[in-house]
Amino acid sequence: MKNFIKDYVKKSAETKKLILESSSIISEIETIASVIIEAYKNGKKVLTAGNGGSAGDAQHLAAELVSKFLLERPALSAIALTTNTSILTSVGNDYDHELVFARQISAHARKGDIFFAISTSGESKNILRAVEEAKKLGVITIGLTGAKPAAIDKICDYLIKVPSSETPIIQESHLMIEHIICAIIEKQLYNN
Repeated sequence: MKNFIKDYVKKSAETKKLILESSSIISEIETIASVIIEAYKNGKKVLTAGNGGSAGDAQHLAAELVSKFLLERPALSAIALTTNTSILTSVGNDYDHELVFARQISAHARKGDIFFAISTSGESKNILRAVEEAKKLGVITIGLTGAKPAAIDKICDYLIKVPSSETPIIQESHLMIEHIICAIIEKQLYNN
């Protein structure tokens, strides 16, 4: 058991070390934070979505933005599209599960808003449909995914590919990246 624990922690740490050593990932995180800051300065909002553990990450990101991350500051507009079970089940029943996020993008997103599409595989059909709908509306799309080539790679305006193919390790790194972005947003907008 101890060896399993050590191996798991080592694997997670090695993935984060790869991120640390990747100038392209570091630059993309910086760019994404700047894009979100600019959107907030222009009165826009962030929408997030994912499935399973990524749904939890989407909700976590929205919570950090609306509540606070590290600094006492005004609330920032963010909506997790994963939380309203009545919407999710009615759209899934009346239309198709592939449309549960796209339909909400259509209802809530406006040009210049941000859509954070979180998918460890990059192949989740409901996430891909939401990105497509967001792009039609002029929404800025950000993808968080894993190392494998995926459909999401070709359709997002900004993309971070965590250098792992293991879902739990990817999710841990997604959360770290989301935390970094929240910290940058707060420092840039409210640290003065």
